[in-house]
Amino acid sequence: MMRIRRALLLIIVSAFTFSLFSVAIAAKTPTESMKYTVDGILHIMKDETLSVPAKKQERRDKMSVLIRGRFNFIEMSKRSLAKHWKKISKEEKKEFVSIFSDLLEASYVGKVENYTDEKVTYDKEKIKGKGKYSVVNTTIVTKSVDIPIDYKLIFRKDKWWVYDIVIEGVSFISTYRSQYNKIIMKKSFPKLLENMRDKLKEVRALEKK
Repeated sequence: MMRIRRALLLIIVSAFTFSLFSVAIAAKTPTESMKYTVDGILHIMKDETLSVPAKKQERRDKMSVLIRGRFNFIEMSKRSLAKHWKKISKEEKKEFVSIFSDLLEASYVGKVENYTDEKVTYDKEKIKGKGKYSVVNTTIVTKSVDIPIDYKLIFRKDKWWVYDIVIEGVSFISTYRSQYNKIIMKKSFPKLLENMRDKLKEVRALEKK
């Protein structure tokens, strides 16, 4: 009886270990994850059938799907607000994440659009924090200069998610955190939301041109 129990236990443990191993294999590496997203965005940008004015919204929608499938905007929002995140209400958090994600997406697309015809190389990746965090170093190679873009990722729910972007040494999140903190400390969080709403209106107006 004891041998049977041990045999069953061994089978269960082996099956569990194999399932974890299978998940690990199925999950893309940080570099593979970013290559899928970035190359996908560049492919959409280079698609001449989507470059006509009538296809402008469809083009942006396709890029948005890829970006929102890779960028963890809740995590980015928390890091941008830092200590202020815990002090605001659920409703304020919800609105902030919504506006912030739209603004960051527009900013990222705007920067990448400048290099649509250039080449992107995937240089190296670093995994740290017991496999929970990683950094993927990429470079946009142009005729005149090479532009380094680093993606910081966090592994959650069997997937690598971007939580910060560093372009030429400048962190998106650090920049936003500094700007937002100044407004909140000098004025208030509601004032920050008001400014963000106004900024988003400007962005949407420019997108329609």
